[in-house]
Amino acid sequence: MRLTMRIVQTLIALLVLALMAGAWWYVPGELTQRPQLSGSSEDASVRQGERRRSYVLYVPRKLAEHPALLVVLHSSQSNGERMRRDSGYRFDALADRDGFLVLYPDGFEGHWNDCRRVAAYSARRLNIDDVGFLSQMIERLQRERGVDPARVFATGYSNGGQMALRLAAEAPDKVNGIAAVAANLPAADNDACLPADRPMAALLMNGTRDPINPYAGGRVTLFGLGDRGNVLAAEESALALARRNGQGGEPQVDKLTQPGPVWTQRQRWTAEGRPPVELVTVFGGGHLLPQPLYRPPRLLGRVDPELDGPAEIWRFFSELSPNELTHNPPSSGELAR
Repeated sequence: MRLTMRIVQTLIALLVLALMAGAWWYVPGELTQRPQLSGSSEDASVRQGERRRSYVLYVPRKLAEHPALLVVLHSSQSNGERMRRDSGYRFDALADRDGFLVLYPDGFEGHWNDCRRVAAYSARRLNIDDVGFLSQMIERLQRERGVDPARVFATGYSNGGQMALRLAAEAPDKVNGIAAVAANLPAADNDACLPADRPMAALLMNGTRDPINPYAGGRVTLFGLGDRGNVLAAEESALALARRNGQGGEPQVDKLTQPGPVWTQRQRWTAEGRPPVELVTVFGGGHLLPQPLYRPPRLLGRVDPELDGPAEIWRFFSELSPNELTHNPPSSGELAR
């Protein structure tokens, strides 16, 4: 009997150790280095209807006279402050260098009400007006901080990337460009938003081995749970955005990092006087925003160690020319190409 008990206790101890080792390997993320920032972060809230919505605003010490504004949208079950950490504070460091504001708003109960029809979280179920909330915040910062209306950009990761795509479709007068990470356009049967009818500079950044948002398109789930409906493939999404901008033909292709187990390539669609569209493909990459200072949970896949995702996103926005920021809708003939 005692021998049996010892065997059982030993097996239980081994199971606990295995679970602890698995949790260490798969679950936690870790900030490997916190950068030295010159600016300050402001935690505040605003009232939207009957609700109070919170946010973090990063203000660099050397703020430009009429600064650009970058709105950074977090993933599911997260918030603005955690998004700062998950991006390795790289957007803040870039703001220190270039003098723009960074807004990290909080979704409703950890989520954004994006375009995907199939979703059970409360922001979607209650049809929270996140387009209105973000538009309100943009207008407020234009009034109070002198933000340049021609240089307002939005980027987001996962659920936040989907929300950035919704802003492009339903608030094209508020933002001048968007970047969506680990997010593809919803398929037609999963799209609850108004159809996008205006050109918009857009960048998609997706990993080919994303375990949540499939690069080749299909059903989005949280490791088999939490159905979020179907999405288009990453390349199909980028091509749809390019066609909306009146761009046809083959994209320009460039290697961003050296080929290896995980490496990155960029496809870019351009046309004279039209906002560009880029697809940044991380071959072998997971459901991640690649950057050098935060080690994400291994369960989400692998990152390209040479790719600085926030820097690539800000490079895309900062290179947009005035005629790519102010534009006219393409004709129906151009959209059909």
